[in-house]
Amino acid sequence: MALEVAIKKYYPDFSLDVNFYTEKGILGVLGASGCGKSMTLKCIAGIETPDEGKIILNARVLFDSEKKINLSPQKRNIGYLFQNYALFPHMNVEENIMFPIRMFQRSDYKTMKRRVDFCLERVNLSGINKLMPSELSGGMQKRVAIARAIATQPKYLFCDEPNSGLDPLTSIVIDKLIMEIPHEYNITTIVNTHDMNSVMEIGENINYI
Repeated sequence: MALEVAIKKYYPDFSLDVNFYTEKGILGVLGASGCGKSMTLKCIAGIETPDEGKIILNARVLFDSEKKINLSPQKRNIGYLFQNYALFPHMNVEENIMFPIRMFQRSDYKTMKRRVDFCLERVNLSGINKLMPSELSGGMQKRVAIARAIATQPKYLFCDEPNSGLDPLTSIVIDKLIMEIPHEYNITTIVNTHDMNSVMEIGENINYI
């Protein structure tokens, strides 16, 4: 599997121009705050649309401005870990993790529940299914967000500033999960960060924006 990105996106006071290629493993995308790291991930995931260029995932064209190709996010098979967690405050942990499964897959409740339990166990949070996000610490919310990101068994996992707002010890826990999960489940992972120590620890390849 491989990911090839060559895109441009224009704003009144900022232009994004990104080119990179990566295969299996963990790609660390390093850059200062505001340089376009998050927008790059959102363009690849289909959350935002580039103005020009191509995005090719595993020989499959996700976006091509010349050929007018722009696949919807649900067709891209990408799990996304948002910088601010993006957990739904009115849903409990189980409902949050089930949300992408309900949206992108056809499964009955028992099947979804087994997947939720598996994902929570993987991030060392078994048994918190019925808790609300407001009852969790920042580190626990981040781990729930990771569980949700892998719930649909994506081929790719995108992590946007995964350690943002976390204390050093919790950051180490999150880094460890991000290092382990891609290799366990054969997921190519891209990690956006401005933290040099984090990217040097978990990134097998590094790209600068």
